[in-house]
Amino acid sequence: MSLPSRKFATRPDRSTRRAATPHKPSRGQACHSPPGRASRDAGDARGDADERRDAGEDGAAAAHKHGHIFDRFARTVTRWTGSSVAFGLALAAIVIWCVTGPLFGFSETWQLVVNTGTTIITFLMVFLIQQSQNKDSQAVHLKLDELLLALRGADDRLVDAEDLDEDELRHLAEHYTRLARHVQGRISRIDEPGDRPGD
Repeated sequence: MSLPSRKFATRPDRSTRRAATPHKPSRGQACHSPPGRASRDAGDARGDADERRDAGEDGAAAAHKHGHIFDRFARTVTRWTGSSVAFGLALAAIVIWCVTGPLFGFSETWQLVVNTGTTIITFLMVFLIQQSQNKDSQAVHLKLDELLLALRGADDRLVDAEDLDEDELRHLAEHYTRLARHVQGRISRIDEPGDRPGD
């Protein structure tokens, strides 16, 4: 009795499988870009950085220009509003408003005109006066700091004293108060008749 013959599927060898499989580029080859493209990317990155730097410089220059314009405007307005002409115009406006009261029957609209006008002017002048005061205060502090640094024996703690907190300023005030009392006591003892030379 003969056994039926079995047909075994033969496995292709490695060389056959390697030839049948399409070639896939390696990860390093896939990520590697051509030299020309890499140089173009680097050039684009440098160009973007230059553009951002130029934009930052332009923004800083524009902010400085706007600040200078506002500084001149605030200085001119505060100087003019402190003049006698500005006071005369304001007084004339109030007189005219009072005179026209009976013509409008002292109505709410008549009152609203002066209230609105004075409120707007006061609101805007607060910022202009504050800007002028900040600039003048900073200039005065710089001059005082220069004097303190130039004087021999001056206390360097008083330089930038405006940046100290309230407790530190109080301690400094108490220290100089005691120092002033001590100096006044010495002067009073010198001025006594018994302590004067020749008495």
